[in-house]
Amino acid sequence: MSSPLNSPHQNAPFYIGVDVAKATLAFACAGLKAEYPNTAKGHDAILKDIQRHLKSSHAQIHFVMESTGGYQRPFLRFLQTHSIAVSVVNARQVRDFAKAMGQLAKSDAIDAGIITSFAQSKRPQPDRCPCANELKLEEIMSRRQQLVALCNIEGNRMEHYFEPKIIKSAQKLLDSLKAQIKELDAMAKELIEADQILKAKAERLAQAPGVGPVTCASLLAFMPELGNITRNQAAALVGVAPFVRDSGTERGKRRIWGGRSHLRTLLYMNALHAITKNRVLKEFYQRLKAKGKPSKVALIAVMRKLIIILNQLLANPNFSLAN
Repeated sequence: MSSPLNSPHQNAPFYIGVDVAKATLAFACAGLKAEYPNTAKGHDAILKDIQRHLKSSHAQIHFVMESTGGYQRPFLRFLQTHSIAVSVVNARQVRDFAKAMGQLAKSDAIDAGIITSFAQSKRPQPDRCPCANELKLEEIMSRRQQLVALCNIEGNRMEHYFEPKIIKSAQKLLDSLKAQIKELDAMAKELIEADQILKAKAERLAQAPGVGPVTCASLLAFMPELGNITRNQAAALVGVAPFVRDSGTERGKRRIWGGRSHLRTLLYMNALHAITKNRVLKEFYQRLKAKGKPSKVALIAVMRKLIIILNQLLANPNFSLAN
């Protein structure tokens, strides 16, 4: 494994791969390996030790870690609070990178070293540092997403109940979950209304066809990059960008994959509304259907067009939509 200090890029950051677990943080870089508790004291210690190790270097520290179901968030916020560059990368991409390197063994230290090598190769951009209200909104909408999933599960279970008391119990739980979802919607609305920047963004997003308060809040919470990225990046982040699958003279079907699935689900519902209420998107959908495109393919194309429109609405204050 090459050392970041010997990178061919003269001004390259000093990448530090971190393997995140519930209780621990393991890192490996430039021959230095260590493990720390995933606590506030552990976060302080890892940063102090890294800075001490690099006291003779002027390289910019850049931590890189995988998304691990939320366990990375405390350390991520700690680094961003201290203005330290950090990137959260796709775990599947790192694992594919490890396989390509022939690294099949797995341990916390090995994984941290692989993440470091991955970062040296791919040079990810630092994640944007969210403001306090964006962090609150993300937590609110994450909890809403969890409760909606629980509602769906409990609703499916109710179909198989026959005992009246069991049905009543399940309905009571469903009613409680729905009441909590309403409370979260009110919290999100209040938070957005109180923040001038979030409010202005929400008002712009709401101009798009079929985009209601829940979609606006979800986009602000889970896609804060919107308005500061290209149209292709926006489509890829949601997972509606078609990827080429060609080989030689063979032309494979274009397929979508990856992206933020919860946002894709919301956009799907928005697209269904848009092709009935918005003239431009309705005609776009009908043209694709007339060319023989399957309904699902045409709808995904509408979703892609919709996220591009939303990105443009935030990127360009002079951009207006045709009816």
